[in-house]
Amino acid sequence: MSGDSVSDSAQAGVLDQLNKASSAEDFFTLLGVDYDAKLVNVARLHILRRMGQYLVSEDLAGLPDAVVAERCKAVLERAYADFVASSPLDQRVFKVLKDAVAPPKPRTFVPLTTLK
Repeated sequence: MSGDSVSDSAQAGVLDQLNKASSAEDFFTLLGVDYDAKLVNVARLHILRRMGQYLVSEDLAGLPDAVVAERCKAVLERAYADFVASSPLDQRVFKVLKDAVAPPKPRTFVPLTTLK
């Protein structure tokens, strides 16, 4: 049983550090991921949002800290690679960018003759 509490406290270590990170650069530094500062300056929110989307599918509960750190690092590398290969506009991570290319909704036409 003591092994479970050690894993839980170790897991909280990496995740707590990420929760306390105040910039995208902090995420890259904490996880030991190399990055191009120019790309991060342009796409920081997009990269972190994509990382979050990928992390949702990860089950980190009960894993040792080293495993959690490696999984988080792999997810950040994957998210970063998405934006190395294409632009934030191409990736459309945020709703406002998705809506910008959504087909327009058809207008509802009501003839004046139907109004009373």
